[in-house]
Amino acid sequence: MLPIAVDAMGGDLGPPEIVAGARQAASELGVPVLLVGDPDAIGDPGGLEILAASEVIAMGEDAATSVRRKKDASVVRAAETVREGRASAMVSAGNTGAAMGSALLRMGRLPGVSRPAIATPIPVPGSLPTVLLDAGANAECQAAWLVQFAQMGAAYFTGRYGVEAPRVGLLSIGEEPGKGSPLVKETHALLADGDSAGLGGRFIGNVEGNDLMSDRVDVVVTDGFTGNIALKALEGAAGVMRDAVFAVLMSTDEAIKASEVLLPLLAPLAAELDSDTYGGALLLGVDGVCIISHGSSSTSAVVNAVRVAHDMVANDLVDRVRQAVKG
Repeated sequence: MLPIAVDAMGGDLGPPEIVAGARQAASELGVPVLLVGDPDAIGDPGGLEILAASEVIAMGEDAATSVRRKKDASVVRAAETVREGRASAMVSAGNTGAAMGSALLRMGRLPGVSRPAIATPIPVPGSLPTVLLDAGANAECQAAWLVQFAQMGAAYFTGRYGVEAPRVGLLSIGEEPGKGSPLVKETHALLADGDSAGLGGRFIGNVEGNDLMSDRVDVVVTDGFTGNIALKALEGAAGVMRDAVFAVLMSTDEAIKASEVLLPLLAPLAAELDSDTYGGALLLGVDGVCIISHGSSSTSAVVNAVRVAHDMVANDLVDRVRQAVKG
């Protein structure tokens, strides 16, 4: 298998964390990894190959302009390795827009895809995650695009989790078909027509925000504006609850003593709810596997991102999406 190209310069924690994760992934998973970035900043690659890149697209930079201007940026070069057949997939924890733009411009869009979409796993304790898309690639959408998101999301869910005909829901403000914006109503009508939608999944109708972390639905479709707000709201709420629980457990001597029993029991749940466990989001609709990891990705997040990238290549994700959109 060709290596996974890892953008070593992306992420809030800097190259040391990304490189450590890449080295650990190569060692523990046996997956070849190609580090892309400034060799001096990368430091000791631990035996991994380095593809030198002299530029970096920072988190605050305009993605569209930077991708075109900084042709030797690490995220751009990582996407190029996939296009050129030097790597099988790319992983970046850097500027999301730059990762998306680089993948789109260098790998290209799959035939028939109107707009690529970001598919993000939402943790569901005790069950498979819910895949939410679009999680931020397209702030404004058309109904036909949302139908394609549903097709791509169903193909991704089947390829990653092995579930045939996953349940697909449309995010709205009520379960009734008549609820929602004009875009939601139009999309509902298209998705309800199973023959024309060609989902590869089972449309269950409208779902609401409180269904995102339930086992009622497998794939939830929405526009990128709504999806990104929903995702960030869930992440923020999870962070507040985590900190609040920890503060209570550390609040008194009695609580600290009780925490000696409770913390080992809570640890698996905390890991299940941690976004690092899932490695990152998939950019669906481009001609290659592109993992967009959280900006604050830790070493374990990078390991999991490489694992997901490897699995999606092995499971022919791109071809699954290609066939889903054609259907």
